Parts: sequence; structure tokens; C-alpha cells
Amino acid sequence: MSEEKKALNFIEHIVEEDLANGFPKSALRFRFPPEPNGYLHIGHASSICLNFGLGLRYSAPVNLRFDDTNPVKEEKEYVDAIKRDVAWLGFAWDSECYASDYFQQLYDWAVEMIREGKAYVDSQTSEEMAAQKGTPTEPGTNSPYRDRSPEENLALFEGMKEGKYPEGSHVLRAKIDMTAPNMLMRDPIMYRILHKAHHRTNTDWCIYPMYDWTHGESDYIEQISHSLCTLEFAPHRELYDWFLDQVIDPEKIRPKQREFARRNLSHTVVSKRKLLQLVEQKVVKGWDDPRMPTISGLRRRGYTPESIRNFADTIGIAKRENLVDVSLLEFHVREDLNKKAPRVMAVLDPVKVVITNYPKENTEWLKAENNPEDESAGFREVPFSREIYIEREDFREEANRKFFRLKLGGEVRLKNSYIIKAESCTKDEEGRITEIQCTHDPKSKSGSGTEESLRKVKGTLHWVSADHALEAEVRLYDRLFTDESPDTHKDRDFLDFVNPESLKVITAYVEPSLKTAREEEHYQFQRIGYFNVDRDSTENKLVFNRTVPLKDSWAKIDSQE
Repeated sequence: MSEEKKALNFIEHIVEEDLANGFPKSALRFRFPPEPNGYLHIGHASSICLNFGLGLRYSAPVNLRFDDTNPVKEEKEYVDAIKRDVAWLGFAWDSECYASDYFQQLYDWAVEMIREGKAYVDSQTSEEMAAQKGTPTEPGTNSPYRDRSPEENLALFEGMKEGKYPEGSHVLRAKIDMTAPNMLMRDPIMYRILHKAHHRTNTDWCIYPMYDWTHGESDYIEQISHSLCTLEFAPHRELYDWFLDQVIDPEKIRPKQREFARRNLSHTVVSKRKLLQLVEQKVVKGWDDPRMPTISGLRRRGYTPESIRNFADTIGIAKRENLVDVSLLEFHVREDLNKKAPRVMAVLDPVKVVITNYPKENTEWLKAENNPEDESAGFREVPFSREIYIEREDFREEANRKFFRLKLGGEVRLKNSYIIKAESCTKDEEGRITEIQCTHDPKSKSGSGTEESLRKVKGTLHWVSADHALEAEVRLYDRLFTDESPDTHKDRDFLDFVNPESLKVITAYVEPSLKTAREEEHYQFQRIGYFNVDRDSTENKLVFNRTVPLKDSWAKIDSQE
């Protein structure tokens, strides 16, 4: 029996309906249009997966277009980061486009609109324009400059382009309707003066087009069939269509704007302005800090492209905004890494164990499975010696019957190794345990097939050989904010909710097989969590980032509140 066909989302239904009504499939073209004024974040992942996913579904091209109309905030660094992130997520764009490529065409169209009496130069201050725009319940009033002649407007607009006027002295506005119920239709600004160098056009232009004028016309130039935006652009659709009406050729494809809801992620913020604030105020160490919800940050933390794509697929596309719990994203990276991450042993809070009846000079190399979820992953060898490290929390002098780890007089199995029994322990002057003395059962070696090796004990501990282990810096990352929605409190600043425990840096010991670990490689530290190699690692110093613990510790905390 064939698999049940996956239900279409409402955007796919729109495309299917258009195709059913005669729209040629060969004319389908989509685009992902970020503004290069910051790094992409997890919220962008839904849009990326939607647009490129449609491209894959319908074998249609998808453009990567940079809406670069504001030289004040846009930089080549952001362009490069966006291209890197989209490619890392596994998507290939058909054409790399820039709104700045269309500056001349946009200008020529604006000139034509001025000639036709559909645009005019307004010389009011921004405060005066705001006052005469009206309110949602009161109509606006016409600008005193609205009836300038086309000749005067053309001369002023050309002077604006040539840099003859200071910033703020003039703008070009579309002449629509100052009484329109949709305030965006009340003579919107098309151009403003900015004497700033652009990351691509340098100082060629002194005027820059506004988003609403640029976006739809760019879609039209590129012959985009379906222009998909987030929900806040729904009121802009009327203006999008009005601007298209001024330039459209009936023989060409007319882009169709449709909107879908943002998906906000709990315990973080996704406003570029607030993310920039985190960077500038050094709350984090940069746009790719592993605590950031940026795609670069998630990548550095150890998230995989597959986990982010699966997350985007799970939350889907909807018409209503909601808050998605970050635990769902964490679930997807655990699920993905469980299949592919090699298992290794690392001890984050070590206490020494001396196996008193094991020969001092002896070293055994024990066989260890790399990944029980992947038979092809094979095995490796780990060294075992008289002195080992275990986690401090895995030992108690006294414990109740529910404690299945090591305690005085009790036995545990060392992973891939022997059964040991705690005989005594040594403490320092402050009562802190510094060493545990144990004995081992020489016949209990894992996989040896002896009767003793088959003996059942309730606890199994990970460990590393003290003589062979490598020191490593381990960065324990946690959620950046303690509140699930830190930027929705009217009386509090979102920075008030920064989690002071979002990063702990410790020195740990890891098994020697990790000596050759390379940047971005993923591992499961057994019984602890998933980690990856940070780019700060060197030949002489390993640095690991914790991606996620093995289990969701926050779920337990939340249930106790």
C-alpha cells in the first residue's frame, strides 16, 4: 500500500489552484528576499524552507534576492553570511539578485509616473507629513505640494538624484488617495535622499527607493509568480498591487503576493534590532554566538541542517502567529544526532578512581561501539588503566536503594569494561572527595563471554583513562533567556530576562580518540548530551560546544513551577 499523501499547506493550495486555472507550471518562480542588515535567524528558516521547498516540489527556479535599498544598515558581511547560511541549509538558488541592480529601472519608472501625474515631490518635514496623514479613523489631508506640475516635480527629482539637496529636504511620494481607509495608500513615500555609500553601488546614487516601491517591482522584473511574505505585510498587498498596475505589461507574469504567519521561538528573540542589541551590548560574543537564534549561531552550537529543516517542516505554514516551544527544535536535533553522532566518553566533573587490584603498568585497549543506531559506524578502541576518571555526581559514600551508580560497598559496570566495587575514598581538609579506591572483577570484562561478564549490575558509568585522557574546554550552553517570551512584557526590558547561566565554561577530560576531531564534527558524550567541535579548537586544545543535553532539563523545571 502506498504511503498516505502529505496534506498541502495553504500556500501550496494557492499554487495548485492557480495551476488548475491555467497558470503554466513552467512560469512558476519563487524567491527568498532577505534584507542584508543582519544575520538570518530561525524565523527565516521557515521562509527559506517554504520558498525553496516549493521550488523543489514544482521543479521551479528560486531566486535569492537581497532587498538592499537602505545603505545605512546594510553590509557585504551580511550578504556573505546569508549566502553561506542558505547554502548550508542545503538549498541552491537559481539567480543571485539585488534590488540595487534595478535602481535605474525603478528610477525610470518613477520618472514616468511623475510625467503621468501619479507621483510628486513633497518638501514637508517628516513631522508635517505625519500630521497630515491622519489616523486609522480620520482621513488625511493633501500636502501643500501635491499639485506641483510634472515639470517642477521632474526638475526637483532630478536634483535629488544628483545630490543637490540635503537629506530630509524632499521625498518622492505616490499620488494615490489621502482619504484611503488603508493608511499605506495615503500617498506613500517612494524615494528619500540619503548621502550614504551603498555596499554595491557606492556613491552612484543619492536617492534610495523605499521597500514598498522596490519589492513588487523587483518581483515583476524577475518574473516571480508567487511573492510570499510574512503576515505583517498583508496591509501592504493593496499598495503592492497598485504599484504593479503602474508598470505592468499584460503579456508578462504578474506576481501575486500572499502572506503567512511568523513562527516565534520561545526563550529567545528574533527581532534583528534586538539581536543587534545583544551583539553591541556584548551580552553575546557575536552574531554566531551559539546562544543566538541565528542560523550561524545554531550551526556553531552543533545544530544540523536536517534538524532545522525538519523543525520548519513540523511547525508548518499557517495564517496565525504563535509561539513555538524551543524544546521542539531541541527534539529535532536530538533525533537527528542520535542517528549520526558517534558515541564517545567524556567526563565533565572528574573525580579520580584507583582500581587497586589492577596492575600499575598495564594498559588494555577495549572495543567500543561507535553508534548503536548505525551498524556501518563500526568500532573503536579506548584505553583502560589502573587510574580512571568518573563523574563526581556518579559516586556517593552512602545512598538509598534508588541510587544505581557507585557507592561504598556497591558495584557498577564501567562502559565497555569491567565491573568495579567501591571499597573506600579519600577526602581533602574540606571534606571533598579527591579519590575513590575500588577493586575490579578481572573476569567481568565486557564482551569476553565469561559467566562473570554476563552478571547483571544495575548501574553503568562512563569513564576515561587518567593516563590517556585529553584535556578539553567544554562550553555548556543553555537558553539565553529565562522567560519564554522575553520581549512581550510591556513594563520590562527583554534584557531583564537574560539567563545568567546561559554559558558555563569548564575543563573536562575526553577519550584520546578525539585527538583528531575537527571543526563542526558532532559527538554524543555518553550519558551527558550532544556536543560539537568549535572553531576555536587548535591542535593543542580541543573546544567543544554543548548542543543539547540528552534530555530536556527545562521540562522538569517547568513542571515544578
